[in-house]
Amino acid sequence: MNMNFMHKQVSRLDLRSLFTLSLALIFILISQPSSAQQQAKGATGEQVFEILASEIALQRGEAGLAYQTYLSLARQTGEADLAQRAMEIAIAANAADLALVAAQTWDELSKPSQTRPKEVLVTLLMLNQRWSESVKPAIALLNQQSLSEREQTLKQWQSLIGRASDESAAMRAYYKIISALVPPPNNPDILYSYALAAEKAGQFEVMEKTLRSILKKNPNDVNSLNALGYSLADRNIKLSEAYELIFKAHTLSPNDAFILDSLGWVNFRLGKTSLALTQLQDAFRMKPEADIAAHLGEVLWVLNRPLEAEAAWRQGELIDANNPTLKETLKRLKPDWILSVDKIANQWDGRFAVKMSDRPNSKTQGGTGSFTLSKNGYSDTLEIRSPMGSAIAKIVINPGEAILERDGQKVTAIDADTLLQNTLGLPLPARGLSNWLNGQVRPGSAARLERDERGQVKNIRQDGWNLAYVWSEAKKIERLSMTRNTNTGTIDVRLIFDQVNE
Repeated sequence: MNMNFMHKQVSRLDLRSLFTLSLALIFILISQPSSAQQQAKGATGEQVFEILASEIALQRGEAGLAYQTYLSLARQTGEADLAQRAMEIAIAANAADLALVAAQTWDELSKPSQTRPKEVLVTLLMLNQRWSESVKPAIALLNQQSLSEREQTLKQWQSLIGRASDESAAMRAYYKIISALVPPPNNPDILYSYALAAEKAGQFEVMEKTLRSILKKNPNDVNSLNALGYSLADRNIKLSEAYELIFKAHTLSPNDAFILDSLGWVNFRLGKTSLALTQLQDAFRMKPEADIAAHLGEVLWVLNRPLEAEAAWRQGELIDANNPTLKETLKRLKPDWILSVDKIANQWDGRFAVKMSDRPNSKTQGGTGSFTLSKNGYSDTLEIRSPMGSAIAKIVINPGEAILERDGQKVTAIDADTLLQNTLGLPLPARGLSNWLNGQVRPGSAARLERDERGQVKNIRQDGWNLAYVWSEAKKIERLSMTRNTNTGTIDVRLIFDQVNE
């Protein structure tokens, strides 16, 4: 969609990179990092010993032990500073999920009037992609701030939203946050972002009203002209006005590929198909983007040029197979090559082999076993067994939560992949695995998808993994090779399937 938010201007980053980039922001938010001496105030002799032991453990590189000790002491004593220290340790260790747990405890133990814990908590919730959970504390924080502080905070959150793995979820949260503010913000940049967030939330009247208020003060605001015009054209309403808005934006910024795409799209809606095709082809040459490829393919489809349409759509999938405009277009028009691979399985049985090569020492480690993966609605259950068939663990993956059961014990974490790695030492990509086994990209993060000449998926690149498929003549998955390069070496996972149940 051409109502482009900031992600059009910044490259997408994985969560670890985003977390690292945001460390500076969080350390700024923490006014005075707590020291062991400060933590010890009011503590018993035994607790002082534990605090000092934790600092010594930290000096020796045992960050996990120090973190757990501080967090446990915070909950025992009700001292917010101890939870803050646990959070600082997790941040320094790049452990975003653990930092979030400690930040939640820090905020719970702090006085309601203190804003610093809330600032850090909301930032960590956003970094962990917990957008819906960030809404309530974000509103509480903004209601305690002055208008100038609010504006600064909202601008900081904009940068996080622009790099979100699921931009739609992030912008819906942003819409709820700003909608709750009294008085509403009046900064044009914040209002523009609010308008786009309203569109993601399905609040088109709010979006239109907000964009018109911006244009009333600045009639030549190119982004608002394009956003409002594109929205009208995409909903196939007020096409004459949509054309005027987009044409004006194009006149003001003739070299903007996204505005040219909007112009082609509104001309398509107006029935000027040949002109639309030329403009969309030019826009795609200027800026190869998945949403432009979606529009270009649809115009070619309507012109009865299906092979060229499919080529455009496949180019779009190579750029970003998770692009919402592209996905909606393919779902609506249903080209034959999409229908041929549209059967969805819900259970897989097979064997796995994992190899991890350590680059510096040229060592290879790994493991083998068997697995069963079943999908039920939004929940996946992965059962892992040893080569002899004995149960190793079961992990249940729900949106925003993963629960691993092993030897009668349960461990819960935000991220399924991290949970498997930390608990079992297996770098298996459990998150989104059921999507991948169906030859689909995982929702919520950018992905590249490549098909063969029959339309069958042969390669997906997502979340740092490269997936190579082998399908049977009956279009059932037979083998899947997954590789990933990391700072510590290469991970190679091979899956061989016994059966696929639809």
